[in-house]
Formats: sequence, structure tokens, C-alpha cells
Amino acid sequence: MANQYFQFKRFTIEQDKCAMKVGTDAVLLGAVVEVNDTIHRVLDVGTGTGLISLMLAQRMEQAEITAIDIDEMAVEQAQENAQRSPFAERIKVELSDFRTMVGNESEYDLVVSNPPFFNEKVNCPDSQRDTARHTDSLPLSSLIENAARLLTSEGRFAVIIPTQISADFILDCAMNGLHLYRKTMVKTVPRKEAKRVILEFSKRSVASRVETLLLRDESGENSEEYRKLTEEFYKTHPLPLPFKEGSR
Repeated sequence: MANQYFQFKRFTIEQDKCAMKVGTDAVLLGAVVEVNDTIHRVLDVGTGTGLISLMLAQRMEQAEITAIDIDEMAVEQAQENAQRSPFAERIKVELSDFRTMVGNESEYDLVVSNPPFFNEKVNCPDSQRDTARHTDSLPLSSLIENAARLLTSEGRFAVIIPTQISADFILDCAMNGLHLYRKTMVKTVPRKEAKRVILEFSKRSVASRVETLLLRDESGENSEEYRKLTEEFYKTHPLPLPFKEGSR
């Protein structure tokens, strides 16, 4: 059974009400996504426990963050986690469906998402977990279209998804005016292919770069780059959690 809470340096993630628990996907996206002091408004789509919002609030003292989810229990959990954190005044958590979200165009400087990406026909018997895992709740095409609509002219869009669906995702983004500028291939160990990729897009056409992030070294211990990436968040450095099916 997963722990009911996960302790970070500056905040605690309670996760007893959430279908999807804290996982490597969310930690990586929150730590890797490129940030700067020009980012003032952030939208976290499918926030789950609120982990990514809290990590971004810690990294950007000037940012106001809106976190949305379609699951009432997840929203309640994320609200509680945000309210108990040092960043409570800068994080707003809302029950909202991104597919029908009414927002002003060019409203956000950064849209982030650890989206559901499973589309198999056999669904999970747990309806809450099923919603968090499957693209029925948020088709990737809808995620891309709405992200493009809500970004400012200098805005950026970032996701973490399985590597095998990344080519189609990048093409769909290009068709919506989102240009890939950074691709981070995530490898668990040196000998294996990357299972996840973090993709970052810009409304402006810019030169793109490809990077590789290794989580464990040949001995099975945390890699030095993974330690440096997450040292501002972890109280102690656990080994990376297994990649989960849409963990938040």
C-alpha cells in the first residue's frame, strides 16, 4: 500500500484521497521544466495531489498558479496540500474540466500537465483511478488545443508522456502552433531505452535541443544529475519510484 503522505523539504503531500499517488513522473516534470522570472501565471492541468503546482511555486516566487482537476476528491486533496504549504497565497485549486474550461485567450505564461495517456479498452475497476489514467477524461488533442489557446504569445507548454507516443504528440502540437524547443529523454538506467520524455513547447519558433536525464547509475544508485535536480525538494534522496500509470 502506498504511503498516505510524502514528505518534501518545504511541503507535505497527503495522498489518501487521490487515486494516483506521488510518482516519478510528477517529480521530474516539476523539477525539469524550464522556468524564469518572466513567468507570472501558471496553469497546472490535472493537478491530482497538487505536487507539480507546489514544486513550481517553490521554484518561482513570483508565480501565481491555478491548478485544476475534474475529480472532486483530488481537488479537495490538492487544496489541503496547498493550504498547508508556505505557498498557499499563490496557489488556487479549482474543480474544472480543461476540455470545456472558459478562459481568456493568451492568459497563461506556462501550462504544465502530467496527463492521462492510456487508451486501452479494458478499464480499471476503480472509477476514480480509471479517470486519472485514461485519455477518455482528457484526450491529448484537447489538451494541446486548449493549451495553445490559453498561452500568451511568449508562453510555454510542458508535459511528461511515454516516449512511444511522443512523435504524434509533437506533430499535433506543431499543427496547433506550438514549437518544440526542449526534449528531455528520461532513462531509468544506462542500458535501457527511455520510457518517459519531457516535452517543452513555445508559441515562438526557436531552436530545439535534446537532452538525456539518467535516474540511476550502473550500480543502481541515484545518478548525480538526478540528485542535483531534486536536491531542493527531497529531505532525503529515495531511489526514483517506478513509473506509474498517470501518477500525480
